Amino acid sequence: MSDELRGEHFVERYLDPASRLGEILFGLIMALAATLTAGLSATQGRAGVRQLLQTALGCNIAWGIIDGIMYVMNCMTARAEKARLIEAIQQAPDARTALDIVRSDIEPRFETLTEAEDREALCRSILAYLARAEAPRTNVTRDDLYGALGCFWLVFMACLPVAVPFLIFSDPTRALRISNALLIAMLFIVGHKWAQYAHTSRLVAGLVMVGIGLALVGVAVALGG
Repeated sequence: MSDELRGEHFVERYLDPASRLGEILFGLIMALAATLTAGLSATQGRAGVRQLLQTALGCNIAWGIIDGIMYVMNCMTARAEKARLIEAIQQAPDARTALDIVRSDIEPRFETLTEAEDREALCRSILAYLARAEAPRTNVTRDDLYGALGCFWLVFMACLPVAVPFLIFSDPTRALRISNALLIAMLFIVGHKWAQYAHTSRLVAGLVMVGIGLALVGVAVALGG
């Protein structure tokens, strides 16, 4: 294993806490929606249970791949924006124009954190750095791929606990209901944890996530699932 990954889980290194929770949440929602939809047409017996299991795993594998690709694209886009900013500053006809570019692009990000005079000094400091900086390349990097792998891993792993009932029970309806219950419990845990980073009520956040899950279950049941 490379020095970059030794002693530290790659998911924690390349995805921040909010992103990790977001990936798990997406994985749970996708698994819930997919299994509920499949439950509307699932056959009885073991065949129906296998159908639901394949749906849960297949959906999250597909979504994990898609999310990983989107992660790479977002990273490339962020580097491209930085490259355009650097090029615009370095190609500006004079220092005043270059400083105006920095002000319009960067200063708004610090309006709630600094005083006006502090932002002016900050913009001048950033300008001095970017004026001699090298624009980043926008091609795919190894870190992008590690981050994409982390996205895939979290989305896929999110569906494994809720897939267990499909390995135990032979009745698809019972297996689906137990899987739904596990999903809703996990949604509460994710919401409860997410509130730590959003600085909001953990109970409320957990209940909101559960409400989303219950709403999906209610729609499916109303349609005969």
